[in-house]
Amino acid sequence: MATRIAVIGSNMMDLVTYGPRMPAPGETLAADSFVIGHGGKGANQAVAAARLGCDVVMVTKVGDDPFAEQQIENFRANGVRVDHVGRVAGVSSGVAPIFVDHTGENAILIVKGANDHLLPGDVDAAADALSSCRLILLQMEVPVETVYHAIAFGKARGIEVLLNPAPAAADLDVEKIRDVSFLVPNETELALLSGLPVDTQAAVETAAQSLIAKGIKTVIVTMGSRGALLVTAEAVRQIAPVAVEPVDTTGAGDAFIGAFAHFYAAGGAVEASLRQAARYAALSITRRGTQASYLTADEFRQHSAA
Repeated sequence: MATRIAVIGSNMMDLVTYGPRMPAPGETLAADSFVIGHGGKGANQAVAAARLGCDVVMVTKVGDDPFAEQQIENFRANGVRVDHVGRVAGVSSGVAPIFVDHTGENAILIVKGANDHLLPGDVDAAADALSSCRLILLQMEVPVETVYHAIAFGKARGIEVLLNPAPAAADLDVEKIRDVSFLVPNETELALLSGLPVDTQAAVETAAQSLIAKGIKTVIVTMGSRGALLVTAEAVRQIAPVAVEPVDTTGAGDAFIGAFAHFYAAGGAVEASLRQAARYAALSITRRGTQASYLTADEFRQHSAA
């Protein structure tokens, strides 16, 4: 039986434009192509974990538009449970216009839509399903009160919680997130949370250690092409990057977190799970799209054996 985790978070429809470069302000630029895909940080992490074999409970909201049923069907197609995917009347589903240049770099706007209606009561309504989970994943594309409530919910029931504090929020209260088992910021988010510079590797370590000093058990700093940093009160470990030729970096951070959740919840050690996640995320950026770039368990095993 697959290990069960939960994702309490967002879903978005990705509206992706591929072009030669990012347009300058006021500039109209001819692009190469356009595709519609499924995204949102919560949904991405859920799908990555589910494709690797996790039993995933999704707690989210969709709107009152044609995108809603597409999202629900996409969850089903990827093996993500939809019992706690709610609909909000008179509100759009979340959307994310994404721009990708020829180097694989991206720029993203998000419209939260129905995601802004995911409330603490929705966490409580899913209590029975959540209580059977090994790990709860959270992000910041839903109301912060819901994030704080989910952390408290996990603590009260002895369920480990991972918070990906993205998009970055300067007003995130570290005291209210100190009970998470894993905090997974990128360098920008780490700087906001710690109030410290992150311009060198040593500075990143110092900033992460300042959060450990405030009570957070484990900080995992994602650093793009430079890999990741695992920081605890006892040690600092470098998670080496996996070298690939990037095609589209969209969703790579979510692939990393979803894969880590899968391997860790299945019983893997933290560092070993992170190394597997780094490989999974690296492989994702060799393909176009967000969730479309995430490998299945069989595909990942084949690449790992190569």
